[in-house]
Amino acid sequence: MVLGLLGLGALGVVTGATVQDGLSRFLAPIQMNDPTGLTSLVPLGNTWRYYSVTGAVEPRDAATYTLKVDGLVDHPSTYRLSDLEALPQLSFTDDFHCVTGWHVPDVPWTGVRVADLLERAAPTTDAVGVRFHSFDGTYSVNMTLDQARADDVVVALRMYGEPVTHDHGGPVRIYSGSMYGYKSTKWLSGIEVTDNDDPGYWESRGYPLDGIIDE
Repeated sequence: MVLGLLGLGALGVVTGATVQDGLSRFLAPIQMNDPTGLTSLVPLGNTWRYYSVTGAVEPRDAATYTLKVDGLVDHPSTYRLSDLEALPQLSFTDDFHCVTGWHVPDVPWTGVRVADLLERAAPTTDAVGVRFHSFDGTYSVNMTLDQARADDVVVALRMYGEPVTHDHGGPVRIYSGSMYGYKSTKWLSGIEVTDNDDPGYWESRGYPLDGIIDE
């Protein structure tokens, strides 16, 4: 099966962006149920791959989604999707870079700056880092407080002018423009302010702790 997918991917690279995007959407449900990550190796060119470290992830919607901001903060909060949508939004276009080499150019993002949520939560003087948790129950990513407060780190609610889809990590995900994609936590469920900068899921498996592109 993998060899067949590799052949399809090679065809997509040769025939152009429209076919690449179509193959990417076709492969999404297969990749999302492949915790080995092998299907993410299909050569699709500069378009999306879909991957979960746990395989399938149970979707959440406006009725079931919540985001907790807690840890070493004076004002812990829980946000519903509508609460996040009501906050000031930042929109910008940026390239998405995967540490494995592929990238997607000119992706329009819209969301709430993590810095704004941290300001509302008021980290304590003991705060050092931020841990982003996924509702897949397994994935987490670390950043320092300064990294999390960067202008291009957002709780993304929209991509390409539309709500973030489940396959892209929605309804809410992190996007961190200056960092590789493994720092952009999908299926975001929690922003935890911590007294450390301990490694997250991929960092504890050898990925760079900072994740800054081209470092």
